[in-house]
Amino acid sequence: MPSGELSTSTIVQDALKNGKEVFVPYIHTVEIPSTHQKVSVMDMLTLESMEEFTSLTPDKWGIPSLTKARALKKKNCFGRVGISGAESDEVSGDSSGLDMILMPGMAFDPQFRRLGHGKGYYDSFLAKYSKWDTQTQRTLAEMPLLVALSLKEQTLSPPEEIPVTSHDWPVDVLIVGDDQCFVRQR
Repeated sequence: MPSGELSTSTIVQDALKNGKEVFVPYIHTVEIPSTHQKVSVMDMLTLESMEEFTSLTPDKWGIPSLTKARALKKKNCFGRVGISGAESDEVSGDSSGLDMILMPGMAFDPQFRRLGHGKGYYDSFLAKYSKWDTQTQRTLAEMPLLVALSLKEQTLSPPEEIPVTSHDWPVDVLIVGDDQCFVRQR
């Protein structure tokens, strides 16, 4: 079985070629003002062109990523410019949100639960997004579709299941490499 996660490069390239707005995860550290504790967080920042996509550099996990200098100037999915903790007051125009998020994972179960790498970046981001969603009077139906890509070997069979806690978000769609597609009722 290959190691790591499935590459989404072809999906990103196709979306850019078809004029779709593409956001990529950017992981960075912020300081919590009340405690002065530093924590890692994830933002979703716009990717503007195929040239920009091919110029991304691998982060410490080997995932193509924006540099901090570029990230500070990028539109985020909340309609602002910049990253959490360093957003400008500049509004970047349309803040219609995200339609879909490709969710990474090491394993998935029949109840649409996912096992990530244990850092909680996507779960924390979705919690933040859902709060933003409420503040802008968006309904739950307008939360982005959460789609996971999986090799057959990464998909558990009943009765096996992934242990989760209340902050873990299930995926809505699980696409498996053996031509199976499972859709959760939302």
